[in-house]
Amino acid sequence: MKISRIVTNLTFWVLLSIILAILLGHFFPQTAVKTEWMGKGFVNLIKIFIGPIIFLTIVLGITGMGSLKKAGRIGFKAVVYFEVITTFALILGILFANVFKPGKIDRQGLPISQNYKATENADFSWLGFLKENFTLQVLIAAILVGVFLVRSRYREKVTGFLSRIAHYVFIALKYVMYLAPFGAFGGMAYSIGKFGIATLLPLGKLMLTMYGTMAAFVFIVLGTVMRYYRLNIFRFLSAIKEELLIVLGTSSSESALPSLMKKLEGMGCSKSVVGLVVPTGYSFNLDGTSIYLSMAIIFLAQLYNVHLSWYEMGSIVLILMVTSKGAAGVTGSGFIILASTLTALHKIPLEGLAFLLAVDKFMSEARAITNIIGNGIATLVISKSEKEPVVIS
Repeated sequence: MKISRIVTNLTFWVLLSIILAILLGHFFPQTAVKTEWMGKGFVNLIKIFIGPIIFLTIVLGITGMGSLKKAGRIGFKAVVYFEVITTFALILGILFANVFKPGKIDRQGLPISQNYKATENADFSWLGFLKENFTLQVLIAAILVGVFLVRSRYREKVTGFLSRIAHYVFIALKYVMYLAPFGAFGGMAYSIGKFGIATLLPLGKLMLTMYGTMAAFVFIVLGTVMRYYRLNIFRFLSAIKEELLIVLGTSSSESALPSLMKKLEGMGCSKSVVGLVVPTGYSFNLDGTSIYLSMAIIFLAQLYNVHLSWYEMGSIVLILMVTSKGAAGVTGSGFIILASTLTALHKIPLEGLAFLLAVDKFMSEARAITNIIGNGIATLVISKSEKEPVVIS
């Protein structure tokens, strides 16, 4: 029973593909280089979903935020808190990536295609940038439609229709993600065959930097927030250790949601606050995912030796503040968000996504654990701001 469960697990096949790709790339580099089409083909399939998913998730995310604000004072506080904390997470991911430089190989970095170089050196024009950038056009259109729907009397009818469409689009994406082992194999085999086994070093550095950044976020940023409300983060982590173990085993923060909600109520949070903040937090307050997204983009820029100005890094934060909302818990949504941000910047090759597949599964646990801790603390903070008798025993 256990063996059949492992064999049908996508993670197992991705890891097996990576191991085989490393062996092929190291021992038969000439053959390995020919597998490049597999990694590029997978990324091209992912690109098909960028437009519809970005449009649907942003429109539904904005209308969801509008509904949350209409829930009253608690909903408004939750919206403000989610935006502030996830912005901190995005900035921290960029900051740590720039300090520790996990993607830095050498001065040249991995080679990038000529069309990216031409774009990078071209004279910048906002109008030209918007005209040539389909992702930004979709992004702006989605924001306008979302804001319109929040104030429209047809909001529920239209969002219901869009939700059904999103459901089927995400089902299609789920089936495409079954090809992830082939994408991971092609991307890794080509990289090892072309640039050598040393290519694995940046991926190891990325994992260490990512785990370190998330630990710093939890204990410094969230710890400071807890201290302000006279709560102890270590007591909280001890109180939810069973939920953290569940998340660690399943790589999904949603798996511990019912148990977390029950414990938060036991700590003194009212049912209304818990019922509103925790479920919506799984779409709008993904601290671990935010750190991963911003750090992954800087990592790829370093890998290809693409210089990003502070202005461009600020643009990354602004884009991710919008695109990272509403696609939580959906298989492949992280890659869509990364792909949409990279295409908006139009400086970093999308082929790097296949490279990230190699370590994505190893970092999913850290993302999920940070997400659940962040949502638990968000609930405690909103409860304390409502003068509820919160006590962590």
